[in-house]
Amino acid sequence: MPHIVDFKNVSTAGLESSPVADAAAGLRANEARYFSTKYNHVFTVSPASEVPEVVDRVNRILREERDIVIGSRPLEATDFEVDGLRMSYVFYESGLSINVMYSIEDGGKRAVGFKLADGMDVPEELAERFKFARQKSKLAGTIRGSYFVIKGEY
Repeated sequence: MPHIVDFKNVSTAGLESSPVADAAAGLRANEARYFSTKYNHVFTVSPASEVPEVVDRVNRILREERDIVIGSRPLEATDFEVDGLRMSYVFYESGLSINVMYSIEDGGKRAVGFKLADGMDVPEELAERFKFARQKSKLAGTIRGSYFVIKGEY
């Protein structure tokens, strides 16, 4: 059952099993606020088990582009279109958030972004491959993020 992510009253619902549930909820709320402010889009998520096609798509892109397999269990996911972009998100039990931004138009922006919830270690499968920049967020504390550009067609 999809639910709206409330960025005014941050809730850990759906993320309770994460050892950094509060920070992961803040990270998810930060994304919801961004899409609300920039695109007037209501950010909703579903349990990952209810939207396996979203998780599979993100996993395929990670595997085919960079031979990355995420070890953490996916908890929630979403997929939507806004302003000519297809956005896919997966939120993991470890506190990791992965988003795929994929321009619908040829030649547009296409990238995978990683964000780490405050308090989590960099996942082993990403540690040697990416440098993570820090960003402060009122909702999420310190967010560490990185990305790579997608070269293939998905």
